[in-house]
Amino acid sequence: MATERVTETSDGTTTERVVERDHGGGTTVVERGGGGGAGLLIALAVIVLVAIGAWFLFNASRNDNLQTAAVSNAASSVSDAASNVSGAVSNAATSTANTVGNATSTATH
Repeated sequence: MATERVTETSDGTTTERVVERDHGGGTTVVERGGGGGAGLLIALAVIVLVAIGAWFLFNASRNDNLQTAAVSNAASSVSDAASNVSGAVSNAATSTANTVGNATSTATH
């Protein structure tokens, strides 16, 4: 007479079923089932991390471009200010020369 013994174990992720039959030949059948979807969760996590990394790199590049534009605008403002100062100094020199020239001609007459 054949005897059959079934053992089932589960660790929450994988279920294992072992069937032992004693009928003289000694064949053991092991059935394993279910991966639990751990691979799918890992793949999803990797996709999310790649998307977040791409977003940060995109924003860093955009911020660099904005910073470059701000520095260029500041340099342009400094250039304009220097040009204005140059004009003011030139006007002051001309005015001083005219004042000194007028004072000299008045003193000699």
